[in-house]
Amino acid sequence: MKKIKIGVLISGSGSNLQAIIDATEKGSLLGEVIFVGSDTPNVKGLERAEKHNIESFVVNYKEIITDYKKSEGKSEIPQDFNLSELLKKQKLFDSDKLDKAKFFLESRAIAEEKILKNIEKFEKFDVLALAGFMRIFSPYFIDKINKDKMRIVNIHPALLPSFPGTNGYEDTFNYGCKVGGCTVHFVDYGEDTGPIIGQKCFTINPDDTIETVKAKGLKLEWQLYPECLKLFCEGKENVFKRT
Repeated sequence: MKKIKIGVLISGSGSNLQAIIDATEKGSLLGEVIFVGSDTPNVKGLERAEKHNIESFVVNYKEIITDYKKSEGKSEIPQDFNLSELLKKQKLFDSDKLDKAKFFLESRAIAEEKILKNIEKFEKFDVLALAGFMRIFSPYFIDKINKDKMRIVNIHPALLPSFPGTNGYEDTFNYGCKVGGCTVHFVDYGEDTGPIIGQKCFTINPDDTIETVKAKGLKLEWQLYPECLKLFCEGKENVFKRT
């Protein structure tokens, strides 16, 4: 069975990163984390990478976006950036919000080019796992990674397609759902709209709070993510993809 090479991107504590690392070290996931990248400096996830002797890098999105605003859009945009083509592909903004779409695509492409230059330093990876990475990628980045097939996966704190966005557990709880869960899915041009690879669910009881719901969900995330990455080892990553 093929041993996969995994790149991981994080924004915070890296608990899902730790679950992936633990699974590779135990042998339940036949893989190796070859790099960890973060959009935020000095987060705990970077400490986890260092502890396990995994190389890491930081691309400071906040700083890049601030500089872009200060320059009034005159920051150095990648040479191969094609705004008209990317506008046709993006699914986040309606046609009447072209200024917002332009801002998003240009500022993100600057950051995404830096991520691409960092990961070029490492051995070619099989899958890029977003483990609490709180940034939406633009088509500029996605097309660079998905040259032959979908290779970017994400873990989401809700049972997609319900409750996309950043607050899945809170939205699930506040809506009054009796069941919550988490989803691992491929990343496409939309927000949490890519094909689903796997899901796990839990019961929400009358005495649960948002905090206990999050705790239940995280516990399942740490099981689900390595299980879904294992499908790449087995060549079954498209097992749940509808054609």
